[in-house]
Amino acid sequence: MFIPVIMAGGSGSRLWPLSRSAFPKQFLSLDSTSKNTMLQSTIERIQGISTAEPIIIANENHRHIVSEQIKTLCNSPQIILEKEGRNTAPAIALAAFLANAQGQDPILLVLAADHFIKNDDAFKAAVLSAEIQANEGKLVTFGIIPTEPETGYGYIRLGEKLANACHEVAEFVEKPNRELAEEYLKTENFLWNSGCFMFKASTYLNELKNQNPNIYGHCQDAMKEIAKDGHFLRVCPECFLKCDDLSIDYAVMENAKEVVVISMDAGWSDIGSWSALWDVSDKDEKGNVHCSNAIFEDTTNSYIYSPKKIVAAVGLNNLIIVETKDAILVADKNKVQDVKKIVEYLKRENKSEYKNHKEQYRTWGKADAIEEGERYRVNRITVEPGKKQSLQLHYHRAEHWVVVSGTAKVTVDDCVKIITENQSLYIPVGVSHLIENPGKIALELIEIQSGSYLHEDDIVRLEEE
Repeated sequence: MFIPVIMAGGSGSRLWPLSRSAFPKQFLSLDSTSKNTMLQSTIERIQGISTAEPIIIANENHRHIVSEQIKTLCNSPQIILEKEGRNTAPAIALAAFLANAQGQDPILLVLAADHFIKNDDAFKAAVLSAEIQANEGKLVTFGIIPTEPETGYGYIRLGEKLANACHEVAEFVEKPNRELAEEYLKTENFLWNSGCFMFKASTYLNELKNQNPNIYGHCQDAMKEIAKDGHFLRVCPECFLKCDDLSIDYAVMENAKEVVVISMDAGWSDIGSWSALWDVSDKDEKGNVHCSNAIFEDTTNSYIYSPKKIVAAVGLNNLIIVETKDAILVADKNKVQDVKKIVEYLKRENKSEYKNHKEQYRTWGKADAIEEGERYRVNRITVEPGKKQSLQLHYHRAEHWVVVSGTAKVTVDDCVKIITENQSLYIPVGVSHLIENPGKIALELIEIQSGSYLHEDDIVRLEEE
């Protein structure tokens, strides 16, 4: 048995505008054959080969998204929350310290929450082969059999063959140029570096301590001051942020001696760009991929994502078109790695579109921004049955609620009211208020905010959500 360690803290900027920092790609459903999000698919993939509950490493800001998405898949998960990410080497160290404190030096299977795998059987076979090597004290990495001269991945050069699909690692190679990538493909002596690993917790920690005592020591200190909140585990942020910002490859794997690689041919992709998503998606006879309301005319090898509006493509080739409520991306499929530059620009200009969608998910439901002006904002609010917002007030805005469907139990200062369909309520500036759904169906209401300042930092929470 092994413990799955699932890293779910990434930002996924290359899949903007669908993936945003407040709701990155690991929480999206990107597989056209499944309704699962990428995180959910990762958890389901390991069920049947491990009976241990996973350790999930996530950003503090995504805690409620993680909790909601895994609630039907895990009985007692442990979710380590990072206030701020410090790359994969420190994150895995936290999981290793936690696992070691709870068991007899368990084996860890380290996976990214945002990878796509088409052949689950091939994946499971590779994991079981890796478990044998990990039991012998090896640091195991998974290498992907290349299908093309890819320049977006690091590579692993194969050393001596040990058993079946297992080789010693001769060296880790940086992302090559096109010429080198073509040479690697011809030699059949190189694998793509998947960024997935397997090893005993002690094997990793000992190697980390020898090679990077900074990360080892600060992670050890961070775990000594851990605070438990249900299945959330908050480590000491001051200790953790002292860690060097290093990947596991640089901090451990590249200079370790007992490193082996298991080759895997499982239809793997890290979905690191829109072109990668096009690669793994089902296509029509002209090489097009479309989601929902797309119309193709004389168009080839293109990807269109348009769940709301009709997007018509005429006379196009090799394009990516992605439509959301507040942004549209049009990109050459060969240039999609540069989408991150758009995100960087939006962030520099303090545009909210780099971070949030118009539709934002909360622990209690969701808020969908409909319209806004200089002194007003209109939202469509959905509160799930049995859920409630936090008790709060605002110093710069008033709110007017109109119930569209369902029943609302509203607390305004010390007064509790029940309002139902077609009824409304006014909340003045500075008045504490809370809304909850006591009913059996979703509560939907229109919220009209008005005032001189309508930003989120005008929310004064009197209790947490």
